[in-house]
Amino acid sequence: MSRAAVPGLPSRHPIGEQLPAVYADDDFAQRFTAGLDTVLAPVFATLDNLAAYLDPRVTPADFLAWLASWVGAADDPRRPVELRREAVVRAVELHRWRGTGRGLVEGLRLALGVHAEVTGDGGAVWSSTPGADLPPPSSTGPVVRVWPGREARVDPDRVHAIVRAMCPVHTVCRVEILPGPPADEGR
Repeated sequence: MSRAAVPGLPSRHPIGEQLPAVYADDDFAQRFTAGLDTVLAPVFATLDNLAAYLDPRVTPADFLAWLASWVGAADDPRRPVELRREAVVRAVELHRWRGTGRGLVEGLRLALGVHAEVTGDGGAVWSSTPGADLPPPSSTGPVVRVWPGREARVDPDRVHAIVRAMCPVHTVCRVEILPGPPADEGR
C-alpha cells in the first residue's frame, strides 16, 4: 500500500481548525481545507514517524532498499525481509570486517543464507635481506568452503561474485561448494 493514498487516514493537524474564527462556520472553507487534510495526512504521518523510517528494524519494506543504499548494503528483494533488515543493520560492521575471513563468512551468511569457513591466510611474502629477490608468491591462497544453510542449494555464481567483491584484491581465493558441513579434518 502506498503511503500517499491511505483511505480514511485522519489528519493530526486539521487545517480547518487552525483558520481564523471568521471561517469556522464557513461550509466552503471547511470542505476545502478537509480536502487538503486528506492530501496532507500521509505527509504528516510520515514526518511524525521519521525516526522509524531510519531504523532498518521497523522501516517499511518498500523503504528498505533506499535505506540499504545509505550504508552501502546490497539489497536483494528476493530475500526474506527479515534477512534484508539484518543485512542493513549489520552493514557498517561488515564494512569494518571487509577483507577478513570473518567478514567474508558473515557476508555470505547475510547475503545468501549459507554457512562458510575460510582457511588459509593469503598473507604477504617478503625478504628480510635488502636488495634480495622477492620470494615466490605462495601458490596456496585462502580457501572459502561454502555449504547450504537456510536455502536447500547454493548458487555458485552468487557465491563467486560475493567472494570476489569481499576478498582482498591481492589474494586469490579458491571457492569450494560442499553439499554439507565439511568433515572434521583433524581440527
